[in-house]
Amino acid sequence: MLSDEELLRYSRQILLKQVDIEGQLRLKQSRALIVGLGGLGSPVALYLAAAGVGELHLADFDTLDLTNLQRQIAHDTPSLGLHKVDSAMLRLEALNPNVRLVPYRSGLDADSLDAAVAQVDLVLDCTDNFGIREAVNAACVKAKKPLVSGAAIRFEGQLSVFDPRVETSPCYHCLYGHGSEAELTCSEAGVIGPLVGMVGSLQALEALKLLAGFGEPLIGRLLLIDALSSRFREMRVKRDPRCTVCGRD
Repeated sequence: MLSDEELLRYSRQILLKQVDIEGQLRLKQSRALIVGLGGLGSPVALYLAAAGVGELHLADFDTLDLTNLQRQIAHDTPSLGLHKVDSAMLRLEALNPNVRLVPYRSGLDADSLDAAVAQVDLVLDCTDNFGIREAVNAACVKAKKPLVSGAAIRFEGQLSVFDPRVETSPCYHCLYGHGSEAELTCSEAGVIGPLVGMVGSLQALEALKLLAGFGEPLIGRLLLIDALSSRFREMRVKRDPRCTVCGRD
């Protein structure tokens, strides 16, 4: 059930026929794991908490420094030096005390990652580390949990949803293969702040669609954002039957 306070808090969302009371209850009963609480994870965490997702599991092993504040909007200057999980929890608790927060302050190995993914309904990859992305994808495929993946660097953003519950859905590995650890991160190549806000907000939207059960998620589609020209493009992505992670043939 929703309390009177919750009905008022989420009233503008409940007014949407695609959400309604039933969708809001589904959000309240949902659990999501956010891997990375930086530029992408900040808007993801803020919007999911504001929307009333019942339980947010927060994973990040880093501490907050001054260079983060240009884009990582879940944090603030007084929180410099704090663990990002603790900084984010302070902000999220102030935003919506109804949401339960579960912290993961250290790096997740294969076993602990599998256990963390098994406890939630959906995972959001908000990291900029290819190795972590691959590990999160493998854990989601194994547990058959949907993965909302976003990326942003310089003025370019990408977003897709990988859902192993859907027979035709590719996984992250189908699209990116083994990648390269030599790929640049934001700390090396730079990134414009509002771009990560855009990608993170879209990740939060995709998560709400999956959890509440409305709209058409970005399954089998890759959204490409060019912030310099303010253009969006979409590519179709097919499952690779020979994929070493999700191959079913």
